[in-house]
Parts: sequence; C-alpha cells; structure tokens
Amino acid sequence: MNLRLWQRLFLTFAALASIALAGFVIWQQQAFRRGFLAYLDQAALERLQPVSDRLAEAYDENGNWDFLRNDTRQFGELILPERHRAQRQSKQVERLREALPPAQDAQADAAHRHPSPAWREHEREREGRRRVLEGNLLSRLLLVDAQGAPVVGDPAIARGSASVPIMLDGERVGSLLLAALPRIRSAADLAFAREQLRNALIAGVAILALALLLAFALARWLLTPVRELAAGTRALAAGDYSRRMGDRRRDELGALAADFNHLARTLEQHREARRRWGADIAHELRTPLSILRGEIQALQDGVRTATPAALNSLHAECERMGGLIEDLYQLSLADAGALEYRFEPLDMGEVLAEALETQLPSLEESGLAVATAIAPVPTIRGDARRLGQLIDNLLMNTRRYTDAPGRLRIELSAVAGEVILVLEDSAPGVPPDSLELLFDRLYRVDASRNRAAGGAGLGLAICRAIVLAHGGHIAASASALGGLRIEVRLPAIGAGA
Repeated sequence: MNLRLWQRLFLTFAALASIALAGFVIWQQQAFRRGFLAYLDQAALERLQPVSDRLAEAYDENGNWDFLRNDTRQFGELILPERHRAQRQSKQVERLREALPPAQDAQADAAHRHPSPAWREHEREREGRRRVLEGNLLSRLLLVDAQGAPVVGDPAIARGSASVPIMLDGERVGSLLLAALPRIRSAADLAFAREQLRNALIAGVAILALALLLAFALARWLLTPVRELAAGTRALAAGDYSRRMGDRRRDELGALAADFNHLARTLEQHREARRRWGADIAHELRTPLSILRGEIQALQDGVRTATPAALNSLHAECERMGGLIEDLYQLSLADAGALEYRFEPLDMGEVLAEALETQLPSLEESGLAVATAIAPVPTIRGDARRLGQLIDNLLMNTRRYTDAPGRLRIELSAVAGEVILVLEDSAPGVPPDSLELLFDRLYRVDASRNRAAGGAGLGLAICRAIVLAHGGHIAASASALGGLRIEVRLPAIGAGA
C-alpha cells in the first residue's frame, strides 16, 4: 500500500498514542487494584481494634489462650459477635414461636413483617458492620500468643502479615494477624472496581480520540513546508528563480526554507551574472576592436600614414585585446578546474621578492613609494608561477588605480600556521558596498573610467581563483593609508596536522 508521508506520520503518531494510552490504562488499573486492596486491608485492621480489646478481656478472664486453642467456633464468636448473637436470637425466636398459641403466633408474624423503627436501625447498623468485615474475614485471621505460636486460625498466614497487638495492662499477650486480600471478593467492591474501570476506559477513549485529532493536524502541519518546498523545487527546475518560501519558523524546517531561499537567490544572481557576463565581454572586446577598425580605416583612406607610431598603436590595441582574451581563457580554465598548477614546497618570501624586482620600476615611475616588511615565514605548498601571477596582478591593480604621488605598503608575516600577505595603498578608496564585489568578473568601482588605465576588471577575479586553488582566502577592506587593503592567507605546510 502506497501511503503518503503525512499518512505515515499520522499512523505512527496514532500507534504510539494508542500503545501509550493502553499501557497507562493497564498500569492505572493495576495500581488501583493494589491501592484498593490495601485500603480494604487497612479498613479491616481498623475494625479489628475492638476485636483486640475483646480478646484481651477474654484472655484476662481465662489467664491464657488455652480456652481458644483450635476452637474456631468460639474464636468466630469473639471476632463477629453480632453475627452469632443474631443467629442465637433467631433460634430463640423460632423456639418461642413454636411455643406460642396460634393467635399469638400470628401477632408475632405481623410484628416480624412490620418491625419497629429501632429494629430497622439496628438491622442497618448490623448490615454495615457485616460489609466492613465481609470477604470471609475469619479465614484471613490468625491468633498467636506472645511468643508468636499459633493459637487459632490458619497457620499458613505469613508472619509478615499485618497485625493488631493484643495488649493487657501495657503488655503484649498476643497478636491478631490479618492476611492480605488476594483479590476483591465483595460484590459491592467488585461493582465499584468495575465502575472505575469503565470510567478509565471512557476517559481513555476520549483522550485517544483527541490524540488522533491532534496527530492528524500535526502531521498535516509538519508537512506543509515540505509540500511548499517540493513545489518551489519544481519551480526552480522550470527556471523560476524568483520563487521564495516563508522562513519565519525557528526549527529545522525553517532552516531548510532559509536554505532554499538562499539557493534561489544564488541561482537568480548567477543567471543575472551570466547575462551581464555576456554583455560585458562583448563591450570589452568591442572597444579595442573599434579602435583597431578606426585606425585601419584611417590608414586605408590615407588619412593617416603607416608610420611606426601608427603601427605601434595598432600593436598596443592587439596586445590589449590578446591580454583580455587570455584573462578570459584563464578564468574559464579555473571554472572548469583545468587551470594547470604544479605544487611544490616554496618560500613565499622569495616569490614576493622576485615579483617586486620586476614590478618595482613601473611602480616608481607611476609615482608610488613602496615600503616593505618581509618577515621569515614557513614553507607553503604552491605553484611559484601562479603565485607570481597573483602578486603581479595585485601590484598592477595598485599601479592603475592609486593616485600619484601615492604609497604602497607590503607586509609578509605568519600567524597560526598561515602565511599572510598584505598590500595597502593610498587614495582613492573603495566604497564599503563595493568591497565584496571587487573579486567579481568584469567588476570595476568606476565603470566609466578610461579602460586604458582601468583594465577590464578581471585581474582580481583571477587572483581569487589562484588563492582558492591553493586552499587560501583573499579579502578586501579599507586601508589605513586611505586606499584599498588586500589580504591573502595561505596555509603553511603541516598547518592542518
């Protein structure tokens, strides 16, 4: 049978509620039975106190227990004197009726049929006492002497049974042992126990019905977000990335809804990024191509002559377009995981020194004063060529965007198993809302900036790809010098051990 998830949850809740309720009812009835039997035993013990007094008086009259030894009839008269007195009175009445003339016998019958109020009250009291002592009380009693030896009663009654001491002049002369009731025997008590069971069953059925109703509502309520998630997933698969789920809940389902919304926003952003990516690539390639087309057209029309300067201009535009295409190619390789790396143990300080030796003249020509603080650092595992490309891109970014005269401070240090490279430059700074976007492809803080100075906005994206490939982290923040601060963290060899 193919059940839906909410139906399975409902049946599970229902089964658990039924088992728990059945167990509770069984336990409650067992507890009630034990408690009720204990109550009956306690009531019998309390009613035996007058019996203890009568036995003490009889012991005082006879001086010992020999008069009762194994005499069940006399023991019964002491235990239940009302019953034996009633039996004797009944026999006396019968003998008197037999001795009376017929007329007087008829009057006695009338008196018996219409007893006086006092007689009726006496009968009610006697019946009440009988109810208290019913359950074959005599068979549950054992009389023992002061030494614990049985006098009369069932010797099988355990010594650990409840007992009532028989005291005479402050001294124990015996004990009356009462065996616990093994089960409820009285018809009235049985009726009371059945009434309690019936009430417990009625309450149990009502509670079970309420539990089933709540289980049904809970199962449907719990799975409502799941149904919404399934519908939202189908919408995402169909390309509707604007679909969102309510995430006001503070449980696991609320966290799942929040994750779904994050996924939808990410997919929507990626789709927009792809659209911008195509438009930006076309725009970036159109600029050098337009310049090339214009200059070639001028040469063809004879407006310009093929001088070395004109040819150098054409070559520069070709180099620029080739560099852009190469950057795009490198990023595509990084996305596909096909960017070639040759990892080996190396000293980041040496890589930085080589890059600075190459880039320092152009930085100084751009009016930038470079200050370095290179400390000995642990060995890292990396690709020297790619890390050199990383540093070149960062230095080129500083040279392009920092106003002259400007400052550049480079620090290399190690903290907690990481090698940290920091580059800080002077003004202009970057708006805080643009810091997280600097590593996106084709992103520039000032899109209208001259591309000859500003580049295509791919350098920092390539830097992030290289750092991530080395298991590191790169971040941008505001510099204390008034410009941009780039921090690169790379794991040292053995840091994860």
